[in-house]
Amino acid sequence: MVGVVVVTHCHLAEEMICAAQLVVGEELKQFQPVSIDPKEGSEEIREKIIAAIRKVDIGRGVLILTDMYGGTPSNISLSFLEEKKIEVITGVNLPMLLKLATYQNDMDLEALAAFITDYGQRNINRASEVLKKRVDKKKS
Repeated sequence: MVGVVVVTHCHLAEEMICAAQLVVGEELKQFQPVSIDPKEGSEEIREKIIAAIRKVDIGRGVLILTDMYGGTPSNISLSFLEEKKIEVITGVNLPMLLKLATYQNDMDLEALAAFITDYGQRNINRASEVLKKRVDKKKS
């Protein structure tokens, strides 16, 4: 099972995992949130990420998901790419966490990272376009 660490500003990581657990209906295994407080220094944040990685890593690698590219959570998480079996994906969304809960046992780290990145991007939609396509299909 690939471990998952969600690193975000404030308490977004905890709340996203909580929301995913609500939808899935059970606790997400090998998921660990890391919340970053603006008052924390880089080394303190790094230590929190290290502790989270250790909690979820059972030997198949760890996927670190962050809230946005270029922010402190991502910038510090990127420093872990040099270590073996760690991937970082930025721009985490709820559909990604839901899909990870299903597929984290089925793929190796690299395949899972590619799959989840694609899945997350495909689940960002402009609602008016989705609804228009549905209406157009019904008319056909």
